[in-house]
Amino acid sequence: MKTFQSSLLFVLLVFLVDGCASHKKCSDISADTKTPQKIYSKRYRMALAERDSLCNLARLLQKDTTVVKASLRKLQDEYQKQGVSFNNLKRSTSDELNKLSAELSQKQNDLAAKEKALADKQKRLTELESLIKQRDDMLNNILGTLRNTLTAFPKDELSMVMKNGKIYVSLLDKLLFKSGSPVVEPRGVDALKQLAPVLKSNPDLEIVIEGHTDNVPIKTTIFKDNWDLSTYRATSVLRILLEDQIEKGRLTASGKGEFSPVASNDTPEGRSQNRRTEIILSPNLDALFKLLEK
Repeated sequence: MKTFQSSLLFVLLVFLVDGCASHKKCSDISADTKTPQKIYSKRYRMALAERDSLCNLARLLQKDTTVVKASLRKLQDEYQKQGVSFNNLKRSTSDELNKLSAELSQKQNDLAAKEKALADKQKRLTELESLIKQRDDMLNNILGTLRNTLTAFPKDELSMVMKNGKIYVSLLDKLLFKSGSPVVEPRGVDALKQLAPVLKSNPDLEIVIEGHTDNVPIKTTIFKDNWDLSTYRATSVLRILLEDQIEKGRLTASGKGEFSPVASNDTPEGRSQNRRTEIILSPNLDALFKLLEK
């Protein structure tokens, strides 16, 4: 019995090994069997059925393996193609990143330069504002001193105002001159003598003396017209200020005739206001100009 079982097991192993190798062997195994089926009984039939099942499974596995290999080759080809594209994309991306990095660096440099220029401009603006404030503070102080000094003279004879960064001291003809005359009256001389020390104590002030007339024509043996008269009067005021040793280089005299009126020449009151001599005090603006030149 043991011999029979061993033989049967051997036959089954041969069938399983050799039969699974090819479809033909699986088909012809029954024809090669010479021993009657009744000897093997039920166990033999079960072994055959199991063998056939295993052969079918082997064929399916072989078919699946072929499909998988084909898919694997296709996938490998795709991966290889994708690998080449990825490398190209990687190089392209790297070049683009380098370009963007260079542009960003340049923009950062430009921004830094603009920020520096803006900071420089802001610094100059701050300095300019400081100088303007110093100028205005100085002029306000001088204006206050002048008002305290010249309190004896009423506004219809002498007035002063600060505008456009300058002080305008306006002396009307009723204080300084008789009609058609370039000679300063004693009361006018007194006013100029009180004004001179303030001007002398502020050497940074430039002093412009402007003569003005109304539009009534004048023509004498001395003056050809109102322009002549206004210029002579400005020069007369200048010479009185020079007596107090104000530096000559600070003084300028000019005549504008009737061409810069402050009131209408159609009325006596208006013409009276236009007949005046203005002393214009301007601070030295060299520091401002140097700053602006930057």
